[in-house]
Amino acid sequence: MGLESQDSIFKEVDLQSKTNNTEHHTSEISVDELIVRRGQPFTLTLKLTQPFNPDLYPLALIAVTGQSPSEDRGTKSCFGIPDIVKSSPPAKAAWNVALHKSSIPQMGILSLTVTPPANTPIGQHTLSVSHRDNEAVLGTLVVLFNPWCPDDWVFLSDESERQEYVINEQGIIYTGNGNYISSIIWDFGQFENNMVNICLKILDLNPKYIKDPAKDVSARCNPVYVSRVVTAMINCLDDHGVLEGNWGNSFRGGVPPSQWNGSYPILKQWFNIGCHPVKYGQCWVFAGVMCSVMRLLGIPCRVVTNFQSAHDTNKNLIVDEYHADYGVREKETKDSVWNYHVWVEGWMKRPDLGNQYGKYDGWQVLDPTPQEKSEGVYCCGPAPVKAILCGDTNLKYDVPFVFAEVNADCIDWLVKADGSEVKIFCDSHRVGQNISTKYVGANKRMDITHTYKYREGSEEERAAFKHGVSSNIEDEEETESKKDEVSPVLMRFEEVSKPRNGKDVSLKLVLQSESTAARLLSINISIQAMRYNGSPAANISSEVKDETLQPGKALSIPILVPFSTYKTHMLECDSMKISAIVTDKRRPDNTYLAVNDIVLENPPLSITVPSLIKVNREASGEVLFMNPVNELLKDCSLILSGSGLLDEEVKHNLPDLRPSSRVRIKFFFVPQKIGDKTLIANFTCSTFRNIKSSCTVNVKP
Repeated sequence: MGLESQDSIFKEVDLQSKTNNTEHHTSEISVDELIVRRGQPFTLTLKLTQPFNPDLYPLALIAVTGQSPSEDRGTKSCFGIPDIVKSSPPAKAAWNVALHKSSIPQMGILSLTVTPPANTPIGQHTLSVSHRDNEAVLGTLVVLFNPWCPDDWVFLSDESERQEYVINEQGIIYTGNGNYISSIIWDFGQFENNMVNICLKILDLNPKYIKDPAKDVSARCNPVYVSRVVTAMINCLDDHGVLEGNWGNSFRGGVPPSQWNGSYPILKQWFNIGCHPVKYGQCWVFAGVMCSVMRLLGIPCRVVTNFQSAHDTNKNLIVDEYHADYGVREKETKDSVWNYHVWVEGWMKRPDLGNQYGKYDGWQVLDPTPQEKSEGVYCCGPAPVKAILCGDTNLKYDVPFVFAEVNADCIDWLVKADGSEVKIFCDSHRVGQNISTKYVGANKRMDITHTYKYREGSEEERAAFKHGVSSNIEDEEETESKKDEVSPVLMRFEEVSKPRNGKDVSLKLVLQSESTAARLLSINISIQAMRYNGSPAANISSEVKDETLQPGKALSIPILVPFSTYKTHMLECDSMKISAIVTDKRRPDNTYLAVNDIVLENPPLSITVPSLIKVNREASGEVLFMNPVNELLKDCSLILSGSGLLDEEVKHNLPDLRPSSRVRIKFFFVPQKIGDKTLIANFTCSTFRNIKSSCTVNVKP
């Protein structure tokens, strides 16, 4: 870049963006714009019109960020060659520069090695130079967090983990429920076009910046502060956030949450429409988008799913669920247990929690889904996972809420016709199961439940629970009434066949008892379509029958849910809840409950591409789908996406599909980046919503 003007001593500067960005692991973002990581040196070449003699004429540099840069806030640094350009005493973040040995001072060619300190506020910085009464702007650069730097609070020592949690643009988000764990391929796309500007815009629109820009920019040196700001800005309830949540039945005016395949289309749309919220998101979408922003900024981040996740609004670590005497849940309560809930973990040190030898350093829970306010704002975290494990609920931020999500006890109540309530079941094991994230370097599930809670029933688990709760919970546990002393009826559900969307669902309820006498039982079986957040969407069917349980024998009750019965109700729902309430007719106070949540497996969708694909060369692929049901599929469409493969999502509108007919869609794309990329296909029609499949595309140079 030329700097020379009339009478200027500065001739030109080369920021060496391509070389520096490669060294700083940011070349995937850009090779034209200088993007560096703090705590790590970068090199630039400055050419002067005259020889350089630092003893006579020092070279002074200034790095600034934000609207009101100051040395005491760490948003301005004065440094130079020789090191006689002294920073003011309270300077918070002092940059430094050295003359590289490849310099030729007598010819005015200076190779400068510049190092932003490991506590530099992230964001855009302007670098200026002065020499012999001449001043010039060398250029602008973006500084990010540096997980490769041991002095940075986000330092992560393992290279494979850095590649997974910072560099990898594709991932897996786990959904379903604890018995039917399914996965969604998610395209994080953190290095897509303009993502730096999008993510910095998110920081610049947060209310703390609007209230006090100088203070906010200064605080961007701290990943604890930045990650908390991001959790608030991904949802839109308090600010100009990215996503609007919707857990209802209608998604008119927006995109159904299950239709999204990745973060970049959401972030790009938010930026392009004037930073108005994008419609719509649910927990896995909020988490996926936040993970993209965190990885772009340089904070190691992963998406985590907690199955059977409690939402304990009154903070007593008990979730009450009510059932009417015909088996269906009586009412929606403020407390709930979600089939699953998705948040993210960010990796960072927590010196703000005291000098306890890094006890709370490491993974921190951050939840951008708006559930409860934290310090007056809809955000959650960072909450140290180690604090949740130990029950240290007095620590910031929001540890009690997350502790309840993985530890709350569930109490089921039977609501009788007269309105009275009978406690029929208390379960301390239901909540917080199969806590999952993607494995490092492989597309498989890693169970991290042990990082959140000790083994259920162990001495460590009970000690952590008692440490984390108030004394009134223990009193309530002791007041649990006991039923008449009689052998209980033991119940379990068994699958007759694997539940598949488009097929009849067949299973059976098996009852047993050690009683020596025959028992006449009233069996109420109800089936509901459920949203993933634990709220019922519709009653599919119900049945009441009387049966006799003979001593020493198992009683098997067949349950059949025809596709024709459930198809309309399950169109926008995530699972099917089958509840059985069994009452001993001779001892009506003895009531038993069994619940089974079923997630239907979607029909197969295949996507294939050739084995040899080269960057910047047109390639083709094929998607195949067969109609598995005996009805015409209408309003068929296919959406293709994949960062590094397609500039934007591509939608194909397809003809109606007759029963047992197949549709083949051939498509073309031009890969822009080398390496393993993920291509995602999403098929939707009148009968099935968002059937997804993916394949890995290895793009060669």
